[in-house]
Amino acid sequence: MTLIKNNEEYYDQQFDKHTFKGETLLETVFEECEFTDCDFSDAVFRRCRFVDCSFVSCNLSLVLFSLTQFLNIEFRQSKLVGVDWTKADWPTYRADPEMRFIECILNGSSFYGLTLQEIKFDQCQLVDVDFREADLSQAKMTDCDLNEAQFMRTNLTGADLTDSHSFTMSVLDNQLKGAQFSRLEALNLLESLGVKLVD
Repeated sequence: MTLIKNNEEYYDQQFDKHTFKGETLLETVFEECEFTDCDFSDAVFRRCRFVDCSFVSCNLSLVLFSLTQFLNIEFRQSKLVGVDWTKADWPTYRADPEMRFIECILNGSSFYGLTLQEIKFDQCQLVDVDFREADLSQAKMTDCDLNEAQFMRTNLTGADLTDSHSFTMSVLDNQLKGAQFSRLEALNLLESLGVKLVD
């Protein structure tokens, strides 16, 4: 098993069943690395960098990504409960970090105020996730559970929310031009306008 150390650079490495629970990692770079069945819950990544990496079946719940950078990252079938993504380092010159979440659990996480254009969530649990004031234009949030997710002054211009469900969203407080919704869920948007539909 490859040990992960502070101030190191890892290129094209595979980390399988690695346990880093509750530990702290400083200024470490991962490029083209794959993490499988790893436990990083409660860990702290401070000033680290992930480029072209993937996480499969990993536990990253309550991880602190302090001033950590991401570029072209995929999370698949992983648990990322309670992660405050606002603590990471998001360069202002790059609106699309190329992040993908597939069949992940992100309940209780926060993306408040972040610019994450074209971010992708597919078949994810996004219960009680904070998307307020975020720029999610052109995002794909398909077949997701958005129960109690918070949207306020959120930019969802051109976003695809097809088959996503259980959300409450004001058409007046959010930018929804060109956004796609499944027909039944789109009818629920009218509730924020006080519109009543009759057969």
